[in-house]
Amino acid sequence: MARELLSSPRSHLRSLVLLHPNDAEREARVALAACYRLVAKLGLDDLIYNHISMRLPGHEDQFLLNPYGLLFEEITASSLVRIDTEGRKLDNVPHEVNVAAFVIHAAIHKSRSDAVCVLHTHSDASVAVSGQRDGLLPLSQFAMRFYRRQAFHDYEGVAIDLDEQQRLVRDLGSHSVMLMRNHGILTVGRTPGEAFMLLYYFERAARIQLAMQAAAAAGATLTVPTHDVCEKAARQFWNLEGDILVAGEREWPAFLRQLDRSDPSYRQ
Repeated sequence: MARELLSSPRSHLRSLVLLHPNDAEREARVALAACYRLVAKLGLDDLIYNHISMRLPGHEDQFLLNPYGLLFEEITASSLVRIDTEGRKLDNVPHEVNVAAFVIHAAIHKSRSDAVCVLHTHSDASVAVSGQRDGLLPLSQFAMRFYRRQAFHDYEGVAIDLDEQQRLVRDLGSHSVMLMRNHGILTVGRTPGEAFMLLYYFERAARIQLAMQAAAAAGATLTVPTHDVCEKAARQFWNLEGDILVAGEREWPAFLRQLDRSDPSYRQ
């Protein structure tokens, strides 16, 4: 059924709502295209596979996805494909959409009002950690953000079956990050910037974990902070204590400036 259908920062969100509908869609397309380019720039993409979606402002049942067959580094604002949560293409474009992308992203967009941007990759370190029983361990400050705040979804094969949607939604719950066992990672953000930065920080933490585990295997002794300290650090991140802001609110504009200097063609 899915295959048949497919063939046929808080402040930033407020600003999108105030824009003319066409301007709001344009802003959304540019932000999402930037997210694709940045994932590619950091080497966290997987050829033409993986997907990042963004709900269209003012349309709870519509979202943008990458055209199947383009590399992340080729994605532009105008190339993104608009589909609805039933899998129907809403633009007259030649590109199709990955079936697994529809199955995963439609499920999350329909079930979570805060899921404006849903990001799924097979980034190496995250996949490696996804196969470990406890997932990401509290071995670095990068990891503390996710202490007891990561969901897990068991591998069921390629995500092309519609009945997997209910289990994806159930397993994600209210979390913003989910490890898809032996498969990859999924992050949920209120903006592309938030979803991207959650991926960035998780991947950094996962790489550090793998390096520490390799050192431990060679005889090094690791130190792990206590539960109370880990929980304190996690609350600091998620409760925005001190000068901590929502992930992406401070970093995203800097990434966009960097992207504009190196290759602004994503805006086309």
